[in-house]
Amino acid sequence: MSNRKMITAALPYANGPVHIGHLAGVYIPADVYARFQRRLGKDVAFICGSDEHGIPITIRAKKEGVTPQDIVDKYHGIIKKSFSDLGISFDEYSRTTSKNHYETSQDFFKVLYEKGKFTEEVSEQYFDEQAGEFLADRYIVGTCPNCGNENAYGDQCEKCGSTLSPSELINPKSMLSGNVPILKETKNWYLPLNEYEDFLNEWIIEGHKDDWKPNVYGQVKSWLNDGLKPRAMTRDLNWGVPVPLPNAEGKVLYVWFDAPIGYISFTKEWAEKNGKDWRDYWQSEDSDLVHFIGKDNIVFHCIIFPSMMKAHGDYIMPKNVPAFEFLNLENDKISTSRNWAVWAHEYVEDFPGQQDVLRYALLSSAPETKDNNFTWKDFQTKNNSELVGIFGNFINRVAVLVNNYYDGVIPSPATDLTTEDKQVLTDLSNYSNGISTRLEDYYFRDSLAVMMNIARIGNKYLADQEPWKLQKNDPERVKTILYIASQVVGCLANVCEPFLPFTSKKIQELFNVPMVTKWEYLSLENYEFLAAGTKINKPKLIFEMISDEVIEAQVQKLEQTKQNNKKTNPNANPMKEEITFDDFTKIDLRTATITEAEKVEKADKLLKLTVDTGVDVRTVVSGIAESFTPEEVIGKQVMILLNLAPRKIRGIESQGMLLLTTKPDGKLSFVTPDDSSVENGIEIG
Repeated sequence: MSNRKMITAALPYANGPVHIGHLAGVYIPADVYARFQRRLGKDVAFICGSDEHGIPITIRAKKEGVTPQDIVDKYHGIIKKSFSDLGISFDEYSRTTSKNHYETSQDFFKVLYEKGKFTEEVSEQYFDEQAGEFLADRYIVGTCPNCGNENAYGDQCEKCGSTLSPSELINPKSMLSGNVPILKETKNWYLPLNEYEDFLNEWIIEGHKDDWKPNVYGQVKSWLNDGLKPRAMTRDLNWGVPVPLPNAEGKVLYVWFDAPIGYISFTKEWAEKNGKDWRDYWQSEDSDLVHFIGKDNIVFHCIIFPSMMKAHGDYIMPKNVPAFEFLNLENDKISTSRNWAVWAHEYVEDFPGQQDVLRYALLSSAPETKDNNFTWKDFQTKNNSELVGIFGNFINRVAVLVNNYYDGVIPSPATDLTTEDKQVLTDLSNYSNGISTRLEDYYFRDSLAVMMNIARIGNKYLADQEPWKLQKNDPERVKTILYIASQVVGCLANVCEPFLPFTSKKIQELFNVPMVTKWEYLSLENYEFLAAGTKINKPKLIFEMISDEVIEAQVQKLEQTKQNNKKTNPNANPMKEEITFDDFTKIDLRTATITEAEKVEKADKLLKLTVDTGVDVRTVVSGIAESFTPEEVIGKQVMILLNLAPRKIRGIESQGMLLLTTKPDGKLSFVTPDDSSVENGIEIG
């Protein structure tokens, strides 16, 4: 196994924030692995960045009426800060719109072009005549031929997961105009993936059957069994890395060609800043390349990108691609479009100082081998019962006892170690080694459970030894007990760091724990984590209870999202409080006509109206002056709430309220009868 680790995490699309599904399925496990490898003393490059050329970005830009650059600038900042706030320890987090990335991806393309690795093909692609653009796969929607989903994209059906091509869609339509697109000839450069089948079979199917995750191996095997086809590495778009060839105007690199090259270009940036050679990480056999991804990216990282690197000829292949399944939220699929998610940046705002609670909750339910589920109640239980009740409780008990009995100084063991004492030290060694073994094999949930069991060992040891009962009659024995308990604390500070970095820091500061320079020291039975005589600080809680009220607020936020998703008009305000039929019968709505109108002095928004209600002629003061002139409203037939109690507005008694609505441009509009011949005073209801 190499001493050098080139670790990548899937590039998030910069068209929105990151959510807990992204964190659980890619970024937190990748961070745990990178931190662990650093603790082993490995030479680690942990690299990621924003993917800023995806079709979802251009779609969002069109919807919001801004440029794609505006979108990526906004979300790159949000995403980068979210990762930092949650302790994701990237060595470099960059972006694919950087000058360095453009140059790196264009150079990569030119090498393949000059080696004759591409084929030039003229094909018919969908074209939107109204928009005047060729349509990328994601700009085409239609009916999935496999499951009948009417909103499948031209490259994938998100309902059944099938990979599609636009030509397979039934009743395709353009997302730009809604029109049926036409087929139009265009030339692009293809990578003949079929020519790399033998290489991929030998490398993955024969070489990684026993050490790659079954979901990754199985999906790749299925693709290869079906036979690979040439895939276009360029697209007819106006947003992306321009194709670096003559007569290629209006063409950019396929996003799944340029995005994984981002791993390389970002490594170059990091290496230059740190006086390293990026080639040592990407072009040396003494480097282990590991990609952390979600299962929807397996084909790109295990077939397309490796084929690109093989075609180039200078790059190593991934040692492993530990792809995760999906995380659901409250038993429903996380969906950015439906806003059904817990967003990372909102969590940090709502739970200040509790980053490790989310890390723990997501790691303990990480979708390693199958889809898993996150609920707010489970999150609360994991915090209150496990982090507070087990982990935090043990740390606090030791801190309190050492401060109470020895003025905050770790005692020396004053008696020979008992069998129970020795067993605790043996357990620390065995469990530390168990964490290491599991992390090397990418078993994050199991390794987290082993870490938590160390806290359980500490709690059980204190409960069994009962130093608070022995302090009066056998104080020498208590010194040994608290010395042993302090070793458990020191071990926890070290082993929890990859999982709970903020917690590790708190324990280090509370107990003045020196961090072990190499992880293997943790497996030594006689290793001293906290030396006798170490002065610790006053007790301070490591974790805090999370109340039912706090959790209920999060549940209600999701409930509001559900209600919003039911809206046929996203701009509609929520329904007001329910009323009874008896309440409704009290409302007296009538048809009426405005006969006179004038502005109210020193009030820009108000008009004073004279209204013929059929019952009487009355004065109504209405805030419509920014939408109508007095001349425009005279003679207007309107609807009036007749039995509204009068009130004075700017010294004028207003007797009723007119019914109005707001148009998309913010201007007001009268609610009027369909039939202009309706007499005044007719009741509505």
